[in-house]
Amino acid sequence: MVKRQLKYAGCLATVLVTGLVTAPPSQAGDHYTVHPGESIQKAVDAAEPGDTVDIAPGVYRESVRIDKPGLTLRGAGEWTVIRPAETRAADSCGQQGNGICVLGTAGHRLRDVGIHSLTVSGFRKNGIWASETDRLRVRGVTSRDNGQWGIAQQKSIRGTFLDNSASGNGDAGIFLANTVEEEGGALNTRGARIDRNTVTGNRIGITVRRARHLSVDDNEVTGNCSGVFVVGDESRPRAGALTVNRNNVSENNKSCPATKRLPALQGSGIVLTGAEDARVEKNLVRGNVGNSPLSGGIVLFHSFVKVLNERHVLEGNVALDNKPADLANRDTGKTNRFEANICRTSQPAGMC
Repeated sequence: MVKRQLKYAGCLATVLVTGLVTAPPSQAGDHYTVHPGESIQKAVDAAEPGDTVDIAPGVYRESVRIDKPGLTLRGAGEWTVIRPAETRAADSCGQQGNGICVLGTAGHRLRDVGIHSLTVSGFRKNGIWASETDRLRVRGVTSRDNGQWGIAQQKSIRGTFLDNSASGNGDAGIFLANTVEEEGGALNTRGARIDRNTVTGNRIGITVRRARHLSVDDNEVTGNCSGVFVVGDESRPRAGALTVNRNNVSENNKSCPATKRLPALQGSGIVLTGAEDARVEKNLVRGNVGNSPLSGGIVLFHSFVKVLNERHVLEGNVALDNKPADLANRDTGKTNRFEANICRTSQPAGMC
């Protein structure tokens, strides 16, 4: 099939669409093109698996639910903005406070959905929320000023989160977990990637909770209360078997109050708690300063149910100007290795 290439007039970049969007989209082969005043959701509903929904520049006040495989939602970069509806949301995704929902079902993961090059902003809960997916691709997305998570996924495998920006979100900018509503062992994500993103001004930059076999590499993580969290507990299999490599995790010194799950946060760079078999290598971790139990540059801390970290390798990192310490082992586990790191201060002394 021949796909139509779209060209947008610059003046459309400032169009503001208010109220409910009800007009039908225009169609071009296996591409559906949505313009200001038209409904993204109607285009998604009309599309077939494998189709692309192109969204022209403008502000669209709606939530979007995707529940068919192989669909790609593609905007025009920062000029395509999805914001909450001004009236009560008509669909469950919006009613729950989410911007874009990508939803499979138990035993039937939704495959090969893509969300590319758009902004989702100002939702009460999550900018992008995904559950029960396989090979979800989120790339070039800006998710900002949402109440909970910027980009979040649970119960899913082989997702890729590349070249996104997440800022000003109430909890994590990017959040990946086994499940958010139940206890249970870590999910084998089968190679999920959280790579080359920029996360700033969130409560936590990137959280990986009870998940295994993924990468958190080459991200810019600055200006959050805490930078990167890898979180496990006593459940089996344990969280871990992942990489946290080549990230810039600097000056995460915003102050955030305690929650039911975590103490007050400030000045945490990379924190591993209750996990195993992670490789934390070649990160730049600078200027993270605070007085929380989790404060410091690279921190090992037992989980809050007293589960120890095991068999982590922390090697070749540059950790400087972090307080109370550049490297902090506040865990009694004996199988974690700190090797060839550049630092000035450590707890206990002697790791630099």
